[in-house]
Amino acid sequence: MSSLANQLEQMESHRSLFENAVRALPLPVCPAFGSADALQAVRFAGTGQVLASRDAAAVAERFAQSVKASGNAVLRAEGVAVGRVSGKRVAVLFSGGPAAGGHNVLCGIKRMLGADNTVLGVKGGPKGLLAGKLFEVTDAHVAEILNTGGFDFLGTDRTKIKTPKQFEQVKKTCVEHQLDAIVIIGGDDSNTNAALLAEYLFSGIKADGSGVQVIGAPKTIDGDLQVPGLLPISFGFDTATRIYAELAGNILQDTRSSLKYWHFIKLMGRSASHVTLEVALQVKPAVALISEEVAEKRLSLGALVDEIVAAVVSRYRDKGLKHGVVLVPEGLIEFIPEMNALIAELNDLLAHEADAFAALAVDARAAFVAGKLTTAVAALFRSLPGYIVDMLLAERDSHGNLQVSLIPTEQLLIDMVRARIKETAPDVPFGSQHHFFGYEGRCGAPTLFDAAYTYNLGLTVGALILDGRSGYMASVTGLGQGGQPLAIPLTGLINVERRHGKDEYVIEKALVRTDAPAMRFFAGRRAAWAADDLFASPGPRQLWGPAAHQLPITVALNDGLPSLDFKLG
Repeated sequence: MSSLANQLEQMESHRSLFENAVRALPLPVCPAFGSADALQAVRFAGTGQVLASRDAAAVAERFAQSVKASGNAVLRAEGVAVGRVSGKRVAVLFSGGPAAGGHNVLCGIKRMLGADNTVLGVKGGPKGLLAGKLFEVTDAHVAEILNTGGFDFLGTDRTKIKTPKQFEQVKKTCVEHQLDAIVIIGGDDSNTNAALLAEYLFSGIKADGSGVQVIGAPKTIDGDLQVPGLLPISFGFDTATRIYAELAGNILQDTRSSLKYWHFIKLMGRSASHVTLEVALQVKPAVALISEEVAEKRLSLGALVDEIVAAVVSRYRDKGLKHGVVLVPEGLIEFIPEMNALIAELNDLLAHEADAFAALAVDARAAFVAGKLTTAVAALFRSLPGYIVDMLLAERDSHGNLQVSLIPTEQLLIDMVRARIKETAPDVPFGSQHHFFGYEGRCGAPTLFDAAYTYNLGLTVGALILDGRSGYMASVTGLGQGGQPLAIPLTGLINVERRHGKDEYVIEKALVRTDAPAMRFFAGRRAAWAADDLFASPGPRQLWGPAAHQLPITVALNDGLPSLDFKLG
C-alpha cells in the first residue's frame, strides 16, 4: 500500500487532518476556575439579583422546594475553593436538536469533577434516561470528542419528561445507578424539564432522604434562550450562523458574478429571527425580513411582497442590478397577522373535524376547509397557491401544530414577487433561486467562541454540582473581560402559558427585541444595503487567524462591547 493510501485510511473514523488538529486546540478558562493546568472548584454566592417572572406566585406554589432553596437568587462564582468532594455520580444527557459545542460541555464537566467523581453519559437523550442507558465517560473519551461537532457521542432525542410514570422512571434510574446529579444540556423546553426534575428529585430519592441535583446548560442554534444581562446567548448559535453566513456570502459572490438571479434563502428559526438577524449583519443582503418586526408592525403578506418588489425594481432602475439576496426566517409565516389567524383556525378546524377531513378525497379537502373558515380567512386561504394549501393541510405534529419548516415560504414569496413585478413593472427582469439552510449548521465543528464558551459552561456545571446546588442553569457573562460564571435559577425564568388547551409551566423563548442595539443597527443600514451591492462574504469560520476570536455580532452589539473580539481566561 502506498504511503498516501495509508495516510488516507488513517483519516477514517473522525481522523481527518482538521479533526486531529482541533482536538489539540487549547481552551481558555475563566479566572474564577484557576487555570487550564490547575482547575479549582469554587463556591457560588448571591449577586443581589433576584428573578421574578410574571407568574411568580404560581411558580412558587408548583416548585415550592426549589424556590425555597434558591430564593430565585442569581449566583456568581466567587473564587473561594470548595473542599475536596469525592464519590459523586453525575449523569449527563443531550436533549432536543443537536448544536455545536455540546461535547465540550461534557468535557468541561468531566474535568471539573476530576478523578474523584464519576461522569456517566446518557445514551439517546431523555429517552435514554428513562430507560437507564448510562455508561461511564473516561478521560480517553474526553480526548476523543473535545472540540468536535454534533451530539454523536451520546445522541439525543426530543422526549419530554412530564408524566407521573416518566418521573417514576427517572427516580428508578437514579436509584439503580446511585446518581447524585443529572445534567440536562438543551434549550428552553429541555431546561423547563430540568426545573421539573429538580423539584421532583429535590428530596426523598436516596436512602438517607436526600435528593438528586439537577443542573441545566443552555443550548439552541436558534439563539432563543437568552436572559438580558445574565445569559448573552445559547451555545451553537455562533457556529450555525457562521456556517450560514459563509454559504450566504458565497451566494452573494455568485450573484455579483452571474448578474441574473435573486436568491431567496430561508434560515432556521421558527420562533425567533436571531439567526436571520445575525446572518444579515454578517453578509449585508439586499433584504432581510425579521419576523418580530413583521408582527409588531402588523405587516401583511402583501406588504412584505411590496418591500421586496421595491428593492428589486429600484436596484434595477437606479443601478442596473438584476440580482440580490433575500433572507427569510423559517417561522415568518406565523408572524404575519393574517397568516397567523389562518393557521390558528386551521389547527382548530383540523383538530375538531379530523374524522370528516380524513374521509374526504385529497382533491376535495381544500374546498371542505374553505367552507368552514371565517369569511376573511377563507378569502386568504383561497388566494394561496396550491402547493401552499397542501402544506397548510398537511399532517400536524404530535402537539397538533402546523409543521412550519415544511412550508416553502421562500417559494411563496418568489411567486408573489414575480406576479407583482409582471403586473406593476414588466420592464424589470426577475430570475430567482431558492434555498433552505437548516441542518447544515447544527453539527459543524464549533467556532473558537462556541468551543471556549461551552467548555466554560461545562466547568460551571461541574462547579455547581460540587457546591451542592440544584435547579440552576449555567451561564458565562463578561465575554470580553475574561468571563464570569453565573448560576441562573430556573424557577426565576418560568411562566405559565396556555398550550394545547391547558396551562403549562415553560421558559419563554427570547424573541428579537426590535428596540435592541443589534436591531437598531440593522434598521439603520438596511436601506443602503437594498440600494446597492454592499455585501460582505465572511468566509469559513476560523479556529486560527484574524476572525478566530470573533463574537456573534448581535451579542457584541446588544452587550455594548467595544469590539467583536471575545476574551475568556
